[in-house]
Amino acid sequence: MVGDTMLAVIVGLVDLLILVLDEIVNDFSSLPPWYVALPIEAAIILALVYRRRAPLWSAYVLLVIGIIHNTLALGTAGVIGLAISVYSVVVYVGRRQGLIYVLVLALASGALLTTQPLENRLSSMVFTLFGIALCWVLGEFVGARRAYDEEVQARLHLLETERDQATRIAVAEERGRIARELHDVVAHAVSVMVVQADGASYALKSDPELAERALRTISETGRGALGELRRLLDVLRNEHGDDEPRVPQPDAHALADLAERMRDAGVAVSLDVEEDLGDLPAGVSLGVYRIVQESLTNTLKHAGAGANAEVRVCRVGESIEVLVRDDGAGRAMELVPATAASSTSKTAKAPIRLQVPGGNGLIGMRERANVYGGTLEVGPADGGWQVRAALPVRLAS
Repeated sequence: MVGDTMLAVIVGLVDLLILVLDEIVNDFSSLPPWYVALPIEAAIILALVYRRRAPLWSAYVLLVIGIIHNTLALGTAGVIGLAISVYSVVVYVGRRQGLIYVLVLALASGALLTTQPLENRLSSMVFTLFGIALCWVLGEFVGARRAYDEEVQARLHLLETERDQATRIAVAEERGRIARELHDVVAHAVSVMVVQADGASYALKSDPELAERALRTISETGRGALGELRRLLDVLRNEHGDDEPRVPQPDAHALADLAERMRDAGVAVSLDVEEDLGDLPAGVSLGVYRIVQESLTNTLKHAGAGANAEVRVCRVGESIEVLVRDDGAGRAMELVPATAASSTSKTAKAPIRLQVPGGNGLIGMRERANVYGGTLEVGPADGGWQVRAALPVRLAS
């Protein structure tokens, strides 16, 4: 309102200057007294001050006071006020109200022109129409500019919202990826450690050497899991992208080490891996490793030590096929006394294996296969359990 107040005061001062000069130069007998002129000027100034706060009310007040002002020939404030009111209604209210206001203004101006001499009517009419048209065009231009600015602001706000949503989605996806990695690492390591710890507890007195080997396997597996966890935590903590050494992700070439660890845990693993796997995409190679790791972990948990597992990884056309199969022949623990084995294997083995399809490990394997456009089949086979996956060698661009 500061700018509108300054504009209104300037318009009023110009009118006062005209009145003072007219009083000095001409006879004042035809003009109304000051106590009539000043309230009319004050009303026009007040209406101009509120032209943006209440544009419609201000415009119609200016219409009434402006007609009176022009009829009494008090100066230019009436004409200027009416022009500003046309502009304000178009910009701040809209075209429809602006058109209604222009029609009312045209009728009032036409009625006012009938009081003038005939030779002055045409020029006054042209001047009035030109002024109204100019104010309307100016109001249309400024109104379009304001609408454009509002649209830009709305789009910026929408882009900021979408950016925040994209950030949240990216964070959720990264958390999901890390959760899958943690599950793969921790579930495998803890399964091996639990089986070995149970075996060591039963063999501690009868076969100390076997118990010592089991404890050694627990120690090595725990250290490996801690290393993997430290690597993942370093990724989470490294917010500024510092160039720190990172442990590389396992891939298909690390399957031999995985099979050796599972043999140490008590599962006889037969590994058949095709040598020509060097050109696999990093994600596909990691997916192959994680699928084999989760499958062998399930074999260790559900079939027990002493089971036989077969792992075969080969290329077939444009895909890499993974087959992990166990015979389900593992006893609950070979080191468990016969009475304990008979009491646990009958009650625990079959129900646990039936729960595999709903486990988090199977969900993780399915997600890894789906991400790269592959397939996964899991189910019983020949008295044991089988996992078959196929991942494309070349990822779609």
